[in-house]
Amino acid sequence: MKKIVTFFTFLLLISCQNFGQLNLLADLPNELNEVSGNEVLKNSSLIWMINDGGNKSKLYAVSKKGKIKNEINIKSKNTDWEDLTSDEEGNIYIGNFGNNTSSRKNLRILKIDKKYLSKKNAPVKEIEFEYEDQHKFPPKKKDLFFDAEAFFYFQKHFYIFTKSRVKSEYGKTSLYKFPAKKGKQKAKLIGEFENCNDLECWITSADISSDGKKVVLLSQKNILIFTDFKADNFLSGKVKKIAFEHQTQKEGICFLDNNTVLITDEKSQGKGGNLYEVEIGKQK
Repeated sequence: MKKIVTFFTFLLLISCQNFGQLNLLADLPNELNEVSGNEVLKNSSLIWMINDGGNKSKLYAVSKKGKIKNEINIKSKNTDWEDLTSDEEGNIYIGNFGNNTSSRKNLRILKIDKKYLSKKNAPVKEIEFEYEDQHKFPPKKKDLFFDAEAFFYFQKHFYIFTKSRVKSEYGKTSLYKFPAKKGKQKAKLIGEFENCNDLECWITSADISSDGKKVVLLSQKNILIFTDFKADNFLSGKVKKIAFEHQTQKEGICFLDNNTVLITDEKSQGKGGNLYEVEIGKQK
């Protein structure tokens, strides 16, 4: 009886919400109320997720129905975990680079070897990095451009998309690149883009399609889809925007296939805490 009541309560709640273009797949469990990143590995039906800083240092394997299939204890503090990505071998990387005040000097990418993805505990290998154009910690208020919540792996490099905390420039994102290898790496600036100007324009997650032809950036306001870019300056070329009708704190995006993305949002004030699917269209 309890399960039936819970199910109909869930149906009532979602019937009162307008998800717009978002296809609701699942209501995520309480352990995943602050999902900050998601990732799908090739030839796998699982969706990997992490929570934001201040939560447990765990990596979760989740089904499309929102059921947790495995929880891995990651042997590294969740300082400010912000996004997930993976390489061609199936290793997963956690972006520990949340930097609200642009004052951190310990920015890290955490590598979890694929052999630990079926285990209960996993050690990490750390890749350190710093932005080539940051010289003060923190910089002046007009230069607070070094927070980040979005990145992905592509052809043995990491690409990070920053989040601006400068008033009237909240939608600005800068694209940095550095090698995905051990040691302290210098993140080099290779591109910039202006989304819009208010707080909902912050870039909160990113991914690249498996064919390398499409890049998506997520904000609270929209999805940005980049195609026909020059080399690896993914912020060049054509841009398509999908505006959201549904307002929640969306923090994670990843490709399910070349034309479909999965999105997660944080649960707040009775909204969010869900997994969604969005068709973004075929490349012309």
